[in-house]
Order: sequence, then C-alpha cells, then structure tokens
Amino acid sequence: MDPATIAVMTLVFMLMLIMIGVPIAFAMLVSGAVGFYVMTDGMAHITTQLSLTVWHSSTNFVMVALPLYLLMGQLITRSKIASDVYDCVYKWLGRMPGGLAITSVVSCAAFGAVSGGSIPAVATIGPMSMPSMRKYKYSDSLASGSIASAGTLGILIPPSIFLVVYGIWTETSIGKLFIAGIIPGLLMMLAFVLVIFLMCVVKPELGPVGPRFNWGERLRSLNKLLSVFSIFVLVIGGIYGGLFDPSEAAAIGVVGIFIVILLMKRFDWSATKKALLETMHTSAMLLVIVVGGHILGKFMVLTDLTVGIIEEITGLGLNRFVIILLISLMYLILGCVLDVWGMLILTVPFIHPLVLELGFDSVWFGVYVVIMTELALITPPIGVNVYVMAKVVPDVPLGKIFRGVFPFFCAALVVILMITLFPSIVTWLPTIAFQ
Repeated sequence: MDPATIAVMTLVFMLMLIMIGVPIAFAMLVSGAVGFYVMTDGMAHITTQLSLTVWHSSTNFVMVALPLYLLMGQLITRSKIASDVYDCVYKWLGRMPGGLAITSVVSCAAFGAVSGGSIPAVATIGPMSMPSMRKYKYSDSLASGSIASAGTLGILIPPSIFLVVYGIWTETSIGKLFIAGIIPGLLMMLAFVLVIFLMCVVKPELGPVGPRFNWGERLRSLNKLLSVFSIFVLVIGGIYGGLFDPSEAAAIGVVGIFIVILLMKRFDWSATKKALLETMHTSAMLLVIVVGGHILGKFMVLTDLTVGIIEEITGLGLNRFVIILLISLMYLILGCVLDVWGMLILTVPFIHPLVLELGFDSVWFGVYVVIMTELALITPPIGVNVYVMAKVVPDVPLGKIFRGVFPFFCAALVVILMITLFPSIVTWLPTIAFQ
C-alpha cells in the first residue's frame, strides 16, 4: 500500500479514537504505533521506537521545566497571591470607563506571567471580579466575556506551558519562545483593554466607573504587586540576561515562590500537597502528549506525507501570506471542534515544516500557533474558558458569555494580522537577547 495512503488512514483512525472518547494523547500514541506496525510489518521496530522515544523524552533536561512551571502556577493559585494582584490593579484602574473589566484583563495577564495557564486564570480571577462588577451593574455579557477572553493571555505570556511543549516538539529554543511571547502578549492585553474602554465610552451603561481610591491607598497597594513582579523578573529576566536556561529558571522560580509564601506567612501544607498532586497528574499527561507527538511525527516522516503536502502547496505558487491566511482559517474551523492540545497535536507536525519552507521563523510560528489556539478557548461550541466562566456565574447563559467574548475574539485576530505582516514584532526581542 502507498505510504501516503497509510498515513491518511492512520490519521482517520486517530480521529475516530478521539471521537469515541479516547484521550488525545493516547489516541495519538496508539495511532502512531499502529502506523509503524503497518509500515514496517513487525513489532520489533515499534518496541524500539517506543523505548527510545520514552527514554529520550523522559530524560530530556528540558522536560524538567514542565512540572516546575506547572508547580509555579499551582502555588500562585493556592497562595492567594492572585487576589493581591487584583486588589492593586483594582485601585489603580477601577475609575476608568469599564475599569473593573480592565482590571480583570490586566490581572489575568499578571497571573499568566507567573503561572503559564489559562483555565486557572479564569477560575481564580472570575470569582474575585464578578461580585464587584455586578455591584456596579456591569453588563453580564461584558463582565463574563472579558474574564473568559483575558484568561487566554496565560498561555501566551511567558512562562507558557504550551510554548514549552511546542519547543520540545519542534526543537526550538524555549528561551527564545519565552522572550518572543512578551511583546505579542502585551499587545493582546492592550487590545483587550482598548476594546473594553471603547465599548464603555460609547455605551457607559455597559461598564460604569468603579470606586475611587486616594493616592495613599494606591501607592500602598503596589507592595502587593511586588511578589509577582519580582518572580517574573527573576525567571524571564534571568533567561533574557543569559544567567540561566529555562529549566534552571523554572527551578529558581519555584524556590522564589516558596520564599515569598513563607515571608507572607501564607504557607499551608495541605494546599502545598494539593499543588504537588495536581502538578504530578498534569505532568504525567503532558509526558504522554510529548511522547505521542514524537511517535506520530516520526511515523509521518517515515511516510513522507508531510514532504508531499509541502511540495503540493508550494507548487501552487501562492503568496506566503495567502497560505498563512488559509492556515488561519483552518485553525478557526478546528477551534470549533477541538481543544488546544488537539489543535497543536494534529497540526504542528504538518504546518511547522510548511511554515519554515515559506520563510517564516520557527519562533514566530510558535507564538502564532499559540495565539491561534488561544481562540479555541473562547470559540463555540468547545470554548473551555467559557464553560469555566459559566461555572463561576451559573446564572449567566452560555450564549451571553459567547456574545461577550466576540469583540475580544476580533481583537485577537487584529493582533494575529499585525504579527503576520510584521514578524519582527515577535522576533525582535529574542534576536537581541540571544545574539
């Protein structure tokens, strides 16, 4: 049988496994193993590939970063440091039109800067901000939509777990990916802030101004921001300055958070135990995802399907920006039926070589693909962030939350357009840092 046909049949088999409820990581792993069996006609080759891939993935020093960054996020979530951040931003920005919603966006960005997660950001910031916004009679759609959308900033602003996994899969420098995510992450945050501000200027009833605080209260609140700021500078500043690599930075970040928690007298053994257990659970899942991704990728190399796709697309003679537009449309469609990991798993092995062939940088594509998968978190009907937000405010219909995220969805598309037309927005900072 033709290798390309075997590859397509294997992918169809994987999709069928996913549709019947098999976890994506295991569906990918089983499909890759079955594909190897059909191509090589023997178990010995499969056993060898699995053994080598598991050994390489589990002993790769970069993999140490995954559980450590996850632990950072868990500790931040359970130590109530996020509430300190929210309180500080609340005092400074609450008086703006839509100020409480803007506070939620900035708080989610700050939370993402030390946690690397999206769902925890929504689950943490949502219960803090919704009571205040309801007190000041904010539109439920704007309030819930802004928080669900802002939660996506956590997977772009470094340290990002998704950028770590992408870097491992594609052998791209994780340090460069982290640094590259800073400017687009800030652009996305500013775009969301601008959306809220303009909406509330045009229709003030959507987001009335919040309470007034004097300058003394504002200045004193900056102390609460010091812990998050110091950890971010320690981790990202250390990578930028070449003091340590991303794995070492993760270890230093965890130690830094423990020190902050102890100094703030917030250490709680039961909370720490839960953080460690959750980190172990998620780390095991990510290891299977990484192994499955490598197995599937090696199988695709064996079939030459990726090479064939690249030759067919480049042979069309289309402008590279037209191809990126088509890829973006594909991601928007996939975002309606797949979650973030599903999109990354199914597309990166094929799209990454094509993008490099078009002349785009691997670091640029890492940031681009993370932003595109961000949209899957707020795209109906799967939008995980929206469902998390619905649990925070169960009396707000899902449809109203989805309508609330639409302006932010459009703002994210504008940011994607900007970094596509001007790739240096992404590549400039890492180029300077690692020259």
